[in-house]
Amino acid sequence: MLTSVRYFDLVREMKDAYNHRLRLVESAKQRGIKPTARLFVTTVLTVRKWLRRFQQHGPSGLVALPRARHQQSQKTPPTTEAQLVELRKTLPTFGARRLIREFDLPISHGALERIWREHGLLKKRRRKYQRKQDLAHIKASWALFQQISADTKDLDDIPRYWLQAQRLHLPTIQYTARDVRSGLLFWAFAQQRSASASAVFASRIQQHLDRYGVSLRDLVWQTDNGGEFKGDFPKALGDSQHVRIPPAAHTYQSDVETVHRLEEDEFFDLEDFSSRGDFLAKVHTYQLYFNLVRRNSHKENLSPWQIIERLAPRSPLELCLLPPVFLDYHLTDSGGYDVGRLPYAHRCGEPCLTRAVSATDH
Repeated sequence: MLTSVRYFDLVREMKDAYNHRLRLVESAKQRGIKPTARLFVTTVLTVRKWLRRFQQHGPSGLVALPRARHQQSQKTPPTTEAQLVELRKTLPTFGARRLIREFDLPISHGALERIWREHGLLKKRRRKYQRKQDLAHIKASWALFQQISADTKDLDDIPRYWLQAQRLHLPTIQYTARDVRSGLLFWAFAQQRSASASAVFASRIQQHLDRYGVSLRDLVWQTDNGGEFKGDFPKALGDSQHVRIPPAAHTYQSDVETVHRLEEDEFFDLEDFSSRGDFLAKVHTYQLYFNLVRRNSHKENLSPWQIIERLAPRSPLELCLLPPVFLDYHLTDSGGYDVGRLPYAHRCGEPCLTRAVSATDH
């Protein structure tokens, strides 16, 4: 005798529901559809479905069909799929949404990730920690140029870059400064860490910001406790304040640490260089891309320049255009440093970028 257990609950526990459906169909033929629905504790539509399948296909019609689609109605053409796979191999560190946005691809991010997954090209996404989200929310309330976080980065642990650096005598240390509110990025490079090189780096940025109306008295520079941020470095900050993070408190420097990882994935792991001049030109191009074009998903999907425009509409575009330089060219033989009055010119009036590039090509 049949129990009053619901049809769907009973079927879900069965390895093979064929015989149960057969009894349902026989009952429907004998008693009718509605009485059978009440007897099997299911719906009229369910009884009609299996009765119709039995009438059309016989006993084989009572076997459940697979739920997966036999074919995709809008399958990406093979030529397009091959191009998307090649694009992933060329830019392995770019996410699906970013590639779609920057290359205007006619495909959804889900379909693009499916193609990559089928070709074994989709990496497992890293978990985003809530602490980072909370910090981003707090920093979103800060003013422009309220704080600049500065740090240095070793470039000799990037395999693709290091081989080129040895061959072309490229710099091994990167000096990075970033406005926390907008994410605006400043770069420079040198062969070694030193307080003098850090002082040159800071002086150029201070002169640049002052030239375009940023209040240096309201600016705080935050660094770690490295020796390159002692000695000459605090003196180069002038009216701005210098604070150091507590020992081992690396999350305090998350703004520059994050950009170090980004630039390694998006630039140093992808670019080839033909000379020191070519290196300087390409890092400048990436810096312009980062400051003017690249959108930050943690900053309302805006680029640094877009944030500056929104918060300070009259700001000049030149604020984002300070070019990176080789800091070694500004250091004197005595270990000191010499920075011209204007960030783009030496005392002789020759542009820094032009002088650095021409000097490296000889």
